Amino acid sequence: MKKRTAFVGAFLFLMPLAQPLLIKTGFVLTSSAVMLSVPEKAYAESAVFYLNRGDLKRESGDYYGAISDYNKSIEINPNDAFAYHNRGVAKELLKDYKGALKDYEKALLLDPDDYLTWQGVGVTKKKLGDYYGAIFAYDKSIEINPRNANAYNNRGNAKLGLRDYYGAIADYNKAIEINPNDAFVYRNRGITKEQIEDITGACADWRKAFYLGNEDAGQWLRDQC
Repeated sequence: MKKRTAFVGAFLFLMPLAQPLLIKTGFVLTSSAVMLSVPEKAYAESAVFYLNRGDLKRESGDYYGAISDYNKSIEINPNDAFAYHNRGVAKELLKDYKGALKDYEKALLLDPDDYLTWQGVGVTKKKLGDYYGAIFAYDKSIEINPRNANAYNNRGNAKLGLRDYYGAIADYNKAIEINPNDAFVYRNRGITKEQIEDITGACADWRKAFYLGNEDAGQWLRDQC
């Protein structure tokens, strides 16, 4: 009973981990101060201006304002995959997962080889409970960029949701191979090892996760190891 309870609580904590909000920028200004100091009328017909201002609003937590600017950017240039991607991110932050998915899918119509957008599709499909769809999207992301550790971690989370524990561990192993300093991946692999009753392995992973700064893992170490 104790182990089952720990798993349920741990699995709920997985949700934020599968939300790598990947922002893309078509034009970079040196700082937000510079961006905000430029007269708006100088960029009145510039899709890039609205795209970047939307990014600034999103970073400040004004997600609705960001979406308004992305809308304007898309109105001016309806063929910019960046704008759809970033509007999808803002919608994801507002938990509008269906709206985010539509934007990511539109971005992929314009740029089908963008591994970040495929990863966004995976995140939103998992949030919507479509684990198989999420895995397919992560497969595509990894196919395009095999060194994307986040995609392996997120695909592992989706497999964990399907109780494919050994498949999940294989993905976490790959994520750790690429980035050996990600506390969340050790944390997740420990959760998965617990489910196959490898408590020694789970504790070792949680110890590493705690060393790297994950507080959840520290609690599980105290309770179960």
